[in-house]
Amino acid sequence: MGSQRSPSLSQVSTQKKQQSISSFFGKSQQPQQAKPKPLQRNPPSTTHHEYLQRSDTAGTNELFVSEDGRSATNDDHSSLEKLKRSLAEEDDGDNAPAPKRLRETVEHLDRDAAEEQDGVAPVFHRPSLAPESGKSNDCLHKRKTTARTSKYLFSSSPAEALVPNADGEEDDDEDTKRLKERLHQKFVKRLGRPDSIAEIKRRNHFIGEETEEAEEAPDDEDGENEPEPPPKTKGRKGVTAKKGTSTKLTPMEKQVLEIKHKHPDTLLVVEVGYKFRFFGEDARIAAKELSIVCIPGKYRFDEHPSEAHIDRFASASVPVHRLSVHVKRLVSAGHKVGVVRQLETAALKAAGTNRNTTFERGLTNLYTKGTYIDDQEALDGTSPGPEDQGVAPATGHLLCLTETRPKGWGSDEKVQIGLVAVQPSTGDIIYDDFEDGWMRSELETRLLHISPCEFLIVGGLSRATDKLVQHLSGSKTNVFGDKARVERVEKPKTMAAEAYSHISRFYADKLRADAPSSSQVESSQETGTLLDKVHKLSENATICLSAMITHLTDYGLQHVFDLTKYFQSFSARSHMLLNGNTLTSLEIYRNQTDYSERGSLFWTLDRTRTRFGRRLLRKWVGRPLLDRLRLDERTAAIEELKNNQQTTQVDRIEHLLNKTRADLERSLIRIYYKKCTRPELLGVLQTLQMIAQEYAHVTSASNAGFESKLISEAIASLPRIADDVLQYLERLNAEAAKKDDKYGLFRDEHETEDITHHKVGIAAVEHDLEEFKEVAAEKVKRKKVEYVTVAGIDYLIELENSQLKNLPASWAKISGTKKVSRYHAPEVVRLIRERDQHKEALANACDAAFVALLTEIGGKYQAFRDCVQSLALLDCLLCLAEVAAQPGYCKPEFTDKIGIDIEAGRHPMVEQLLLDAFVPNDVHLASEAPRALLVTGPNMGGKSSYVRSVALIAIMAQIGSYVPADSVKLGLLDAVFTRMGAFDNMMKGESTFMVELSETSDILKQASPRSLVILDELGRGTSTHDGVAIAEAVLNYIISKLKSLTLFITHYQSLARMAEQFPEGELKNVHMRFTEQQTGSGETEVTFLYEVGDGVAHRSYGLNVARLAGLPGSLLDEARMRSSQMEEKERRRRLTYLSKALKQLAEVGGVETMDRLAAGVEQL
Repeated sequence: MGSQRSPSLSQVSTQKKQQSISSFFGKSQQPQQAKPKPLQRNPPSTTHHEYLQRSDTAGTNELFVSEDGRSATNDDHSSLEKLKRSLAEEDDGDNAPAPKRLRETVEHLDRDAAEEQDGVAPVFHRPSLAPESGKSNDCLHKRKTTARTSKYLFSSSPAEALVPNADGEEDDDEDTKRLKERLHQKFVKRLGRPDSIAEIKRRNHFIGEETEEAEEAPDDEDGENEPEPPPKTKGRKGVTAKKGTSTKLTPMEKQVLEIKHKHPDTLLVVEVGYKFRFFGEDARIAAKELSIVCIPGKYRFDEHPSEAHIDRFASASVPVHRLSVHVKRLVSAGHKVGVVRQLETAALKAAGTNRNTTFERGLTNLYTKGTYIDDQEALDGTSPGPEDQGVAPATGHLLCLTETRPKGWGSDEKVQIGLVAVQPSTGDIIYDDFEDGWMRSELETRLLHISPCEFLIVGGLSRATDKLVQHLSGSKTNVFGDKARVERVEKPKTMAAEAYSHISRFYADKLRADAPSSSQVESSQETGTLLDKVHKLSENATICLSAMITHLTDYGLQHVFDLTKYFQSFSARSHMLLNGNTLTSLEIYRNQTDYSERGSLFWTLDRTRTRFGRRLLRKWVGRPLLDRLRLDERTAAIEELKNNQQTTQVDRIEHLLNKTRADLERSLIRIYYKKCTRPELLGVLQTLQMIAQEYAHVTSASNAGFESKLISEAIASLPRIADDVLQYLERLNAEAAKKDDKYGLFRDEHETEDITHHKVGIAAVEHDLEEFKEVAAEKVKRKKVEYVTVAGIDYLIELENSQLKNLPASWAKISGTKKVSRYHAPEVVRLIRERDQHKEALANACDAAFVALLTEIGGKYQAFRDCVQSLALLDCLLCLAEVAAQPGYCKPEFTDKIGIDIEAGRHPMVEQLLLDAFVPNDVHLASEAPRALLVTGPNMGGKSSYVRSVALIAIMAQIGSYVPADSVKLGLLDAVFTRMGAFDNMMKGESTFMVELSETSDILKQASPRSLVILDELGRGTSTHDGVAIAEAVLNYIISKLKSLTLFITHYQSLARMAEQFPEGELKNVHMRFTEQQTGSGETEVTFLYEVGDGVAHRSYGLNVARLAGLPGSLLDEARMRSSQMEEKERRRRLTYLSKALKQLAEVGGVETMDRLAAGVEQL
């Protein structure tokens, strides 16, 4: 090989060539120590080695003796040099066989060597050739290993390779060494097999991709880009040229590579004939996710040398009709999937100028979790969605996030965060811009409310924000119900200005005079013109909006931003904001056990019948109302539906909702995106027609049959779409639409001119084909012939094999059997080609007409969407009316005074899950007194359930729902804050106590006198004295400064004395009641009554819980004994203190001493 080649004879000096024979026997100079050669995987052939060693010897000994005994001249040397060069070039080749002349020369040299050893014509003895005869083992044992020969000798010890050149052979000069090293590197680089040296290094992580590129860069001129070898010369068989390192790709594979280079992060599904195929690494991923077979081959798309020996890509395939199923599974697994389709049809291509080229292909669809809106099964309601199986799915929002530091880049403590969240499947858009503290609680609250399934992060994030995003998006069972996909884009320094101009251009183009009138970009009565509304967004929100428009343009969904009517600010003050801790602690959307919906507040209230009604109810549950008027309207509507449940009006609404199976909200947005199918369009229009006709007699809200304004207006809006829906349905052929027949979709009078023209053209061609039967019959001398269709090939003329005497030679035989043959006449072939061209053009015309119809219907999107929203509203009201009809539920009464007054309140979720009856409890909180309750009681006594039930009843009341209590009076709350449970945050490196105090800090910053604050066992994460001190200080601050309504659970009985600090009764002590009795074995048995009573529980009965938990009896006995000893010790200490206080009182007296004595007696 190249690295093993000896230096050519031309490198031997002229002076050396002219020396006499005697100089050969003189003492030669000792050469330098030879460098060890690199490891050889494939040793050169023996013949090649023999020849190279002979030629080397010839170069050293200066003389050859030919067969006739004459000395070899310089011409002979030059011919040998040519031979050596030829062999060296061959060495660079692809292991090509040696040419004839070279083989003859090598044989000639071998013959010379044999004759010399036999003494035929030796002029002198040549020691360097003696070992090569292979006939003397003694010589092999006695010879010295030189630097040159050591590289061909196998040895387990590397030391042998370093023996100095004792025979006087000169070492290579510097140029030759560099040449050899270069050729060796070239050899290693080109040996692209998995067992090559480079691959071994790569496998063992000695070189990475960057290192590899750096090493390969200097040798580019010798690498893959080596110029082609010169053409073969006449009269001489040239050496076989080396093939390039990259195998020849098919045109289709080149297309795939080109698309892959443009979309490197996308999993490509390529249409090839009647299948969709995956290639390379995409095939490996698809095979793993879809459980299909992957045919091995190249996995990399960069033509890496390690795969140079493989001549095709790895591949996997799926049938065409299963594409949507497999794409949905890949998207659900978090992949970005691109569908590459053929952009040409066979007939039109055959008629075009590029008939001999590959089909043009292009990326036609791109999908991710947040942008996949083609789920047909979920749209028509035929299969249960994840939410119907008890799984809590993400809401389908795609959330864009960017962050700036208002106080410089030095600290993470405060950041300004902007976000835009889009739900492409419904068209809803949420935006916000807010300042967040170092706990990032504001961001966490928004993420928990929105539950995005995909993140788009613009620019870099601070460490705290990044960890929060990773924590919330990285776990399938954490918060959103599934892993969320995260994608990041760059944020240049001029992003703000670029975003502003980009958005202005985007909306200005929509408002141009030549824009279609059906565009949804219209002035909004509430917020002024469109551009004003968009330009009112903050800088961060503008950056996010611009990034989202750019991002969704790749998916063809950018038109969702035309619907500015559905822009909503997250921080709207018309709703109560439940923060992240409250959502989790009170189990609003998911339970804390297995994170499913069962056992959550949403699960308790959800009795909706439609998917879009369910989504609206979810918004209601997470955003209770603050507007008294809207709240009264909603509760009045629910009360009317509850009271009239058995009437025809309510039955009609129920019947209508039960018949509405399709997810109209998602289907409408798909029509707006022009991604709707024909059967789906027919289903949507027919469902809308059914909805409109149900209340066709209702002309205004006054004759809707209900007193509630909310219900009447919703019903009155339903029939308004009737005319538009009927107009569209009149154009369609129902049977063709059901079968997805594009050619017959439109009724004849509503077809476009192009469709009619091509249909007439097809009919004319078919008429000509019928007429040709007479001509064909005359040609074959038969009375008549008929066309047959076999194996999908039509217009075949079938003739018996015994009657082929008059068959024209121009007829082409297509198929046949023993008895008959089937032919196509040239005229038939021409007419079929013409018909196929008309058919392809007709298909394109039908597609264009269908898109035009979708565009026209999209122009009515807002009217249809309002109708669907009205139906969703009726669904939610009817759902809450069913909840209200349950026994033990009452209508809440709202007052202007701050306070909560609940009689016999129950926990709404525990009540439904418990087999036994739930014990009801009262609570009375007011702005004057009592403002706070200090709740004590034994472990497992029901303290947490009690305080949770109070918070849940307040939230349900402000949703508008009836509540599980005998009576409820409520002053509207502006927020509910909770600090419950003990958990650390490993993602942020925070301890349990740190999390506890950080959440408390956030509550103290945000709470107001109208807030409900729930603190559960604050201070338990540290030592007793510090914990008591912190708990007492926080409780005092909330009561005296914030004046919030508070429920404070604690096991620190000493806090009960704080009630004395508030003489007006702002703090009240309550406890969970229990009874205790002695058993025969001397144990104390505690019975929990789960009732709230006044006063303080002085013991927590932890040993009772230990017994219930099943700890060993001996351990419990030991604990009981130690507990008694510690209690006795504490009692003695306090008695000693009291005796000293009594003595001091007798000696000194004073009111202060008397108070201390009284407090000590009370504690004792």
